[in-house]
Amino acid sequence: MLLGFISLLLTVFQGLIGKVCIPHHLANYMLPCKLETGKSKSNHWQYFHQTTINGRRLLATNAGSDHCTRKGKVPMSSTEALHQLHIFIFVLALVHVIFCATTMILGGARIREWKAWEDSSISQGHSGHTRAQTEQYHDFKRRVIGHWRKSVVVGWLMSFFKQFYGSITKSDYVTLRSGFIKAHCPTQPTFDFHKYMLRTLEVDFKKLVGISWYLWLFVVFFLLLNIEGWHTYFWLSFLPLVLLLLVGAKLEHIITRLAEEAAARETGDQAQPVKPSDDHFWFGKPRLVLYLIHFILFQNSFEIAFFFWIWSTYGFRSCIMEKLGFIVPRLIIGVAVQVLCSYSTLPLYALVTQMGNMFKQGFFDESMQQLLDKWRERGRESHSSHSHSMTKQSFEVDHITEETTPADKRTISIIELSHPARAQESSP
Repeated sequence: MLLGFISLLLTVFQGLIGKVCIPHHLANYMLPCKLETGKSKSNHWQYFHQTTINGRRLLATNAGSDHCTRKGKVPMSSTEALHQLHIFIFVLALVHVIFCATTMILGGARIREWKAWEDSSISQGHSGHTRAQTEQYHDFKRRVIGHWRKSVVVGWLMSFFKQFYGSITKSDYVTLRSGFIKAHCPTQPTFDFHKYMLRTLEVDFKKLVGISWYLWLFVVFFLLLNIEGWHTYFWLSFLPLVLLLLVGAKLEHIITRLAEEAAARETGDQAQPVKPSDDHFWFGKPRLVLYLIHFILFQNSFEIAFFFWIWSTYGFRSCIMEKLGFIVPRLIIGVAVQVLCSYSTLPLYALVTQMGNMFKQGFFDESMQQLLDKWRERGRESHSSHSHSMTKQSFEVDHITEETTPADKRTISIIELSHPARAQESSP
């Protein structure tokens, strides 16, 4: 929907965009390749020259160029550039959907491995045995055993490296599950936490696969930064990796803080459940983690989509492609981000973000959610009709009161009008 709207906007406002003029020296500086003349022109310049001479004007005329020429300037964006931007937008959207689907499939497969832990916890809840849960709690508490582990620096370092190996253990899952159930549904110890977590992940997938308007602003900003000699996309490739590592470390550190708080409340050998709280998350908003993962996947998709778009349009040896030493690290980082996000960060997000003050959308199954939505709509309609009826009744009462004759020398209240018997008793 948004993709088609942006494409429509580019088509409608192409005339205005073409009339945006910039000086010659600025246009020569903001090129992705060094300006060349003569026989030494690169493949990119040859391609652009051919498409211009052959009249490949699919979206507009040369009105913008003539407008800028009269001012002694050049258009900021040519018709060919707008056409290629159209193509790149669709390539980026396609790559983003593929990457998000791949992340959800691989991450979902990792989360489904926890089903055995869920079945074991449910069976123990039916039987009433708590010994196994106590053992899992003591394993969970080992995260904070030792004086040196209480250091903030050491705690963050351990959280950083923990995301690469065994990011979620059985003791983590069982203890966090127990804390969630005791906080949100204490009367249902056999609550299927695993199924609920998968439902919330399906809801979040709709957010991940979408491309918000502010992400498209990033696209425009990144394209304008593609200036020869800056190696912008090489440095930008590190942005999703750094953010992903930071998010993973934060989620692991939240688990550590929950273990610290539970251990601090412990009295004797009595296990204490973890207490979910929004205070553990950045700015007290667990949903902020989802926005960061969304941006990470989008930025990674941008890097890969731009690579394949340049390759298919201008060729591998184009000056826009840069040198091989800049291409290989970008591709390696892109693959690393995809794998790490699928197998570590996304499962961590699915589990740890349940440790907020409120349960997430997806707490009820689809049929129950539909019934609740219908009940809410009926409540709104009933409230609206009731308010309308009360407003109409108040208007009629006011109308009757205003029509009272001065000879009566008496004011009849609303309560008296509501009780005719009282009105008759009060009359002479």
